Amino acid sequence: MYKNTSSPAILLLEDGTIFYGKGAGAIGISGGEICFNTGMTGYQEIFTDPSYYGQLMVMTNVHIGNYGTQVNESESDKIHIAGLVCRNFSSQYNRSLADDSLQQFLSKLNIAAIYDVDTRAIVRHIRSHGAMNALVATDSSDMPTLKAYLSKVPNMNGLELASKVSTNVIYDVGNPNAKIKIAVLDFGIKKSILVQLAKYDYNIRVFPAHTTFAEINNWNPDAYFLSNGPGDPAPMDYAIQTAKLILESKKPVFGICLGHQLLGLAMGISTIKMFHGHRGINHPVKNLQTGLSEITSQNHGFSLDMEQVNKQSATIELTHINLNDHSVEGIRHKTNPVFSVQYHPEAGPGPHDSRYLFRQFSDSIQQSIGSN
Repeated sequence: MYKNTSSPAILLLEDGTIFYGKGAGAIGISGGEICFNTGMTGYQEIFTDPSYYGQLMVMTNVHIGNYGTQVNESESDKIHIAGLVCRNFSSQYNRSLADDSLQQFLSKLNIAAIYDVDTRAIVRHIRSHGAMNALVATDSSDMPTLKAYLSKVPNMNGLELASKVSTNVIYDVGNPNAKIKIAVLDFGIKKSILVQLAKYDYNIRVFPAHTTFAEINNWNPDAYFLSNGPGDPAPMDYAIQTAKLILESKKPVFGICLGHQLLGLAMGISTIKMFHGHRGINHPVKNLQTGLSEITSQNHGFSLDMEQVNKQSATIELTHINLNDHSVEGIRHKTNPVFSVQYHPEAGPGPHDSRYLFRQFSDSIQQSIGSN
């Protein structure tokens, strides 16, 4: 076990706001866009979600690290957040099955953290002033040095990051002998998504983000899945072009989060940068087709433009809306077997209210095969 450090640490925001606390994790300076997550549990899954690449994470739950970390609970093979901000950092954990403390977990992967700060005040500041860049420093208090470092942190708006977290090689999961073949485009996919897809006895092949449609189509898949991922979808011309060709195939398509945004862009709907985004495991969404609501897991700082979705109502149907701000949470094509959602139905972490969407995808595939 590790004891909490007592070394001073600094959180510096782009607008000049400063918070002083104590350092944990690795020693150093790290910067990115600051955001907050409202989840009460699941910090390991959050930290290892590739969609958080390049972001400083503020956890609103008071106690972080109290149940340690376990290898099989990671959503990828490493931590993707740029740094951690929390109120109480627990180096000691109360779960006998844990593999490491959070201190060990962060240190091994060189992630700096600051704790003993007023996370309520930080979240209120972000909610009032919007998303901005920030840095965590656990080894320096020289303000000119820190400001110079922060000035070089790239802005998330216009930043293409999916290629930084996507797989570099094609690989297979699921049942290699299954008759139904699903092509997955990896823009930063979570392991939990592949687990949910594999439950339907598919032959699943995962392709790197920059794979061309021609290369994917050579495998002759029965359906396509576009994954979650980090960054701004608008500059991803390569992926938007691939999505357009996938749509022309008329085969079933399911997109989640970044994949949802890319499908929207491929259908002529632009994206917008949200004021502070949606991140947590307790966001209410209404299914407009059933009239039912579901509590969802979310992680996104961009959204499809609602006005443009409504303008394309002849071909695109709005299927889900966020009950907090009425932003776009789901769409479907009215004539082709294509649908997508902004939130994360696989959860990991979060409630399982939305896992019916994987069954919906399976039904869509069965119908498509049966009609051919």
